[in-house]
Amino acid sequence: MPRGIMYVESAPVAPDREAEYHKWYNEVHLPEIMAIDGFVSARRFAPLDGNGPFVAVYELDTDDLQAAAQRLFEAGQSGQMSSLELLQMDPPPVPRLYREIYATEPARET
Repeated sequence: MPRGIMYVESAPVAPDREAEYHKWYNEVHLPEIMAIDGFVSARRFAPLDGNGPFVAVYELDTDDLQAAAQRLFEAGQSGQMSSLELLQMDPPPVPRLYREIYATEPARET
């Protein structure tokens, strides 16, 4: 099965709403995305220096990566997902879809 990731940079709508943004992202938004067929894991990252956007990396495991991304887009457009009011929209988050081209496994202890 093809594997890939979706990489998304985002930021809270305002600095004073950052805690609310993280709570919504972790407790509402991630579960909504994980309910979409093809999405199998999600991780979030913060910049070490505190400057710049937050990053979400979603792992996909599906026969058609584009179709999974389309299902996510359609869920958002249909109102099946929560409001994005806590996300900074200028500039808007831009999802980037990547296909896996190589992977290694951790070394086994002998």
